[in-house]
Amino acid sequence: MANVTYTEDNIRSLDWREHIRMRPGMYIGKLGDGSAPDDGIYILVKEVLDNCIDEYVMGYGKEIEIKIEDGAVMIRDYGRGIPLGKVVDCVSKINTGGKYDSKAFKKSVGLNGVGTKAVNALSNYFRVQSVREGKAKVAEFSQGVITKDHKIGKSKEENGTLVTFQPDDTVFKNYRFRFDFLESQLWNYVYLNAGLKIHFNGKTLYSRNGLLDLLSKKTNPDNLRYPIIHLKGEDIEIAMTHGQQYGEQYFSFVNGQNTTQGGTHLNAYREAVVNTVRKHFNKNYDAKDVRASIISAISVRVEEPVFESQTKTKLGSQNIGPKGPTVRKFIGDFLEQNLDNFLHKNPEVAQALQKRILQSERERKEIAGIKKLANQRAKKANLHNKKLRDCRLHFNDSSRKTSEEDRKRTTIFITEGDSASGSITKARDVQTQAVFSLRGKPLNCFGQTKKVVYQNEEFNLLQHALNIEDGIDGLRYGRVIIATDADVDGMHIRLLLLTFFLQFFPELVSGGHLYILETPLFRVRDKQKTFYCYSQAEKNAAIEKLRGKPEITRFKGLGEISPNEFGGFIGEDIRLEPVLLPEDMDIEKVLTYYMGKNTPQRQVFIIDNLRVEKDELDAEEVEELEEES
Repeated sequence: MANVTYTEDNIRSLDWREHIRMRPGMYIGKLGDGSAPDDGIYILVKEVLDNCIDEYVMGYGKEIEIKIEDGAVMIRDYGRGIPLGKVVDCVSKINTGGKYDSKAFKKSVGLNGVGTKAVNALSNYFRVQSVREGKAKVAEFSQGVITKDHKIGKSKEENGTLVTFQPDDTVFKNYRFRFDFLESQLWNYVYLNAGLKIHFNGKTLYSRNGLLDLLSKKTNPDNLRYPIIHLKGEDIEIAMTHGQQYGEQYFSFVNGQNTTQGGTHLNAYREAVVNTVRKHFNKNYDAKDVRASIISAISVRVEEPVFESQTKTKLGSQNIGPKGPTVRKFIGDFLEQNLDNFLHKNPEVAQALQKRILQSERERKEIAGIKKLANQRAKKANLHNKKLRDCRLHFNDSSRKTSEEDRKRTTIFITEGDSASGSITKARDVQTQAVFSLRGKPLNCFGQTKKVVYQNEEFNLLQHALNIEDGIDGLRYGRVIIATDADVDGMHIRLLLLTFFLQFFPELVSGGHLYILETPLFRVRDKQKTFYCYSQAEKNAAIEKLRGKPEITRFKGLGEISPNEFGGFIGEDIRLEPVLLPEDMDIEKVLTYYMGKNTPQRQVFIIDNLRVEKDELDAEEVEELEEES
């Protein structure tokens, strides 16, 4: 082994901005390019916006203005404004902020003094302005380094803070803000702060009834078993109903933060709902039957919350506050009193709830025998050797329990055919990427009951590979990627898989775990250069750049792409399209349109909305498309 020196010269002390820029993931999670809702550029917006929300919660400022244009973000609140003498420190000095004083910010989201500093350090341009009682202070930065420290001057503007920043494009490569992601995030803020107005690029977002409005927008009243139950107390708000879908759907929040990964409060709520319902009906119902098809939102406020990461997506606090009860007791006591009272006062709702529980119980018992046989078949199929080529992080995992950290780091590709699965398997990162190989086209399961999942071998093996048989709590992979050919058959398989997940595991989709893999349609090359093109426009641009008679290959199947090439498409530069559920999407209505009885309207829609342009299809593909649609 070479002799490596280790002296005082090897010891380095990084200042705050150097550390943030060197290890951005510690502060804002993954970087990304804006194609996923949890990419870093959205965390930057959230970190600034959280401060504005905290001002509103403390009773200062009823409106917030947000403008995003050409990748630059402007956020203005009308709160008290940062104390003028501390403006520079608050955005550039770690562990500095007003939230360490619990009197000023008792139940704030950001408590560690890092948020705006991370935004500052990770922005090419960052400007902060604070206005207080007719005076204003402005400071400008670049990558965390102050470039202009303006003197305090007079101002006629209203009190408040204005932050403008442009994310650093060397950190967030090829980033682009998707306004639908941002708008969804902003709607959560107004639902959690009834009465607050957020003006976003000229559109005003407002909620009068809080979580009742949230659940009303997320559901179709025609599909609900009973009207939404809305309960509010000090530091807690709950909205709850049961629908027709499979699975459980939750929207959980702590101090205004969307805890997408749940935590102690969501665990306590799920347990409390079951306990309260059992006591109300004096029946020891199975917890799965009580929670089957539940759609619910819960928001709690916790003093000095402890989150499990800087991005604050999972609550770790055991207590409501330093002197308060446990989160479990606080939520349990609230539901035992308020939900039980509501059900006594509204017997028709209680009757509808009980009817749904009994239906779930019947269905569960009906498939119990089928489920046992299906589990035996899954073992005999030797899943990990034949159908699933697992990643090393999950090898020798006899308990099949996956840590949150391993789930975040791992990906599974669902593909069809030996050649495609072979290419991905050879090109993948064996440590973190798994491959599941389908055999033929999946069944169209629209309108089917859960029984079909156990009766159909492909679906049964797939749910076992993902470990979602009893819900997504056991999901083994953070990203589930549908990887099918960019032709008619591939798109049909993609549609059938989407139907499967939306029909039986909608929480996997709403939780942001499902993606579509984008692979190039063309390879354009000469002896010097090679371009991989994802559209006709990209192909034309590549031909222009080569200016000769390049070799053009049209990839009709993933198996036509060599493993060496494939490695570049599923590595750091992987292109993924997240499968998202719009705010007002009615899953049943959408599935009926796409997967129900054939209609001329659907046929026209599919042809007009193909990712491959119609002039790229040959006559045989057009004929096949019309048959499939």
